[in-house]
Amino acid sequence: MIFPFKKFLAILVIIAITIPCISGSKKPSKTTESEPIPITVLLQPTIESVYDSLHLDQKGLSKVAFDYAINGYKELKQKGMLHNDSIITIVDFDQPSYNKRMYIIDVKNFKMLFNTWTAHGRNTGQETAKYFSNRPQSYQSSLGFYLTDASYNGKNGYSLKLIGLEKENSNALNRAIVLHGAPYVSQRMINAQGYIGRSQGCPAVPQELNKPIIEKIKGGSCFFIYNNAYHFDNRI
Repeated sequence: MIFPFKKFLAILVIIAITIPCISGSKKPSKTTESEPIPITVLLQPTIESVYDSLHLDQKGLSKVAFDYAINGYKELKQKGMLHNDSIITIVDFDQPSYNKRMYIIDVKNFKMLFNTWTAHGRNTGQETAKYFSNRPQSYQSSLGFYLTDASYNGKNGYSLKLIGLEKENSNALNRAIVLHGAPYVSQRMINAQGYIGRSQGCPAVPQELNKPIIEKIKGGSCFFIYNNAYHFDNRI
């Protein structure tokens, strides 16, 4: 018996309506949901997560100091001022000088590069930093954001220039506020007097770490000195 032609056509129509087109040439509908975000992207850490992932609270760095540093870092990066944007240095002057209160972090690879002692100015305080100034010959430290500049050899050996970016540290270059190594930044000094020695306002570091630190952070990285007296709205 010959199958009725009209019935055959009706079956074809039903199949065309109920079975989705599998042709590779058909474009997806505008209402099609977007592809899910790959799990590897979702799991990528953010710069803000560095604090927890590196357990910086256990290393003494306050969350307030960290948050100020990251916010400033992001602003400087957005303005195109950071030529070495992999590194951020945070100095927490809320801590006494016998603590390792300098934190140098690779924010792209989520690594702590250095955690060491650093000095404050002789007129800034004894074991803790209390008084700050931007005046020449004050022998006090200056708070705020700096940009690391070029290295050089000076009276304190291999040193690193720091460019002050705020009203409260704008005289850094004129005052010769630089990062350098010093023998008084050491465990020996802590053992002798209970705290490290003091500088003329420079964030001096241990002599054995001087060169490796400078080599990592020089050339336009973010350098931030914090104390609870610091105010974020003082930036130039």
